[in-house]
Parts: sequence; structure tokens; C-alpha cells
Amino acid sequence: MKRQTLVFLVLANLFWAGNYVLGKYVVAEVSPIQITFVRWLMALCFLYPMAQFIERPNWRSIWTHWKILGAMSILGVIGYNMLLYQALRYTSPLNASLVNALNPAVIVIFSVLLLKEKLSKLNLLGFVISLFGVLLILTQGKLFELFHIEYNAGDLLMVAAILVWTFYSIIGRKISNIPPISATVITVCIGLLLTLPFALYAWSPVAEWNDAAKWGIVYMGLFPTVGSFLLWNLAVRDIGPSRSGIFLNLITVFTAIFSVILGEKISIIQIVGGLSVFVGVYLTSKQTKVSRVKETSQAEAI
Repeated sequence: MKRQTLVFLVLANLFWAGNYVLGKYVVAEVSPIQITFVRWLMALCFLYPMAQFIERPNWRSIWTHWKILGAMSILGVIGYNMLLYQALRYTSPLNASLVNALNPAVIVIFSVLLLKEKLSKLNLLGFVISLFGVLLILTQGKLFELFHIEYNAGDLLMVAAILVWTFYSIIGRKISNIPPISATVITVCIGLLLTLPFALYAWSPVAEWNDAAKWGIVYMGLFPTVGSFLLWNLAVRDIGPSRSGIFLNLITVFTAIFSVILGEKISIIQIVGGLSVFVGVYLTSKQTKVSRVKETSQAEAI
């Protein structure tokens, strides 16, 4: 692997981790719907010129897929982000990133159920291990009280978020012929139009935000949304989605580091649960030679 590609992958995941950490501060001042709207509006100012310069798309041709792109917008641009930022009101950034780390395994399982993709015994074992890790985190180590414990609302919202992102990712495979940046531009435009009236209703003046919220939302609009998207796609183009996907676990690692720096304590349960998720996701994502032939790029879904 080229050193440049490694740097791209590390920075992309570093920026995504910052979205969890700073999102916690921003959501204390701004509603999730306004965060979602402002973040993507800022990102669109950069994504549209990028699409024009890099991909030179035929927008009319892309718009013929408006139904699929509309569904992806509702799920990926609106649904996932709304659930994520609402979750951060109740749970820690580290817990949110730990639950989110289960996402690749969930995508594999739903691909088997909905797309009839093949799943090996090793893949199934990996899913069970990763599910164990998430349940350990959700129950705070009280697995035997699984059906009686009072769960953290934020953790449950993150479970809903990864289910929403799973369907977004699966639907995204149907438009693999559309350039990824251009597809993102259309989904963002649809998302902005749909969220505009709700964002205006819940709008809080920027002058009333504290400095952490102001700088946080600027960061969220530029680095995880635009920067990570571009860096991730460059890395995937060089080494492929499977090898790149392994690096997604760095999101949780960086979130944990940021949490420690900010004075948050990390419990043994979070460490054991996180390691279980990492190992499980690795085994679930491990592909056979046959499945590699059918592999599609995950770049559009990031």
C-alpha cells in the first residue's frame, strides 16, 4: 500500500471520528434537523463543483434515477444523520461509534437476506461475535438482564441509525453506474428540499450558538462530509473497498482517543465490547474468492 493511500484512509476516519465528538457539543445547542440541513448545505457548496470538475456528469441522465436517489436521500442524508445527532443527546460519542462499528456486519447479513448473497460459516460466526459485542455495550455488561434492562435511548437510536444506513447502502448498489460524487449531489439536493421547512421551523439563530457549536458545525460540514468523502474515494480507487473497509474501525479508535483527551472515562465493558465488534466485523467481511468477483464498491455509501 502506498504511504499516500494510508494517509488518506487515516485522515478520512479521523475526520469521521470528529463528527461524533463535536456532534455531542453541537447538538447541545442546535436541533438535529438544523444540524443536518446546515451541514449538508455547506457540503453541497463543495460537492457540486467537485462533481462538475472531476466527473463532468450528465445531470439529466442521472435525474432519471430520481426514485432511487430520493429513497437514498431519505435514508442516508436525512434519516441516518437525524438519528445519529439525536442519539448523541443521550449517549457518549464513544458508545455511538462502538454501536456504529457493527454496521459492516449488518450490511453483510441483510445482503444475504435481501440480495441472496452467500454467507460462509466464518461470516456467520463473525456476525454472532460482533452482535455479542454490541449487546455487551447496550446492556453495560448485564447480558443476563437482556430483556429486563432499561436501555439508553441514545444507544437504541444508534441501532436504528445503522439499520437505516444498511438499507441506504443496499439500495446504493443499484446505481453503481452513476458517478459517486454526482449521485451524492442529487441526494443532498433532495434531502435539503425535504428538510428545509422543518429546519426553518426548528431554526435557532446562529448568534445564539456558543463558539463550540459554531466551529463544530463548520467542521462537520467540511471535514467529515467533504474531506472524508474525497479521501475515502481516492483510497478505494487505489486498493479497493475490502482492504479500505478494514480501516473503518479507526473511527472508534480515534473517538476513544478524543474521549480520553476530553476527560471521559472508558470502561472495561466498552473495551471488551469494542474488541468483539472489531473481530466480528473482520470475520463477517472476510470474503471467499467467489464473492470477491461480485464485489461492488462501497465508496458511494460512505
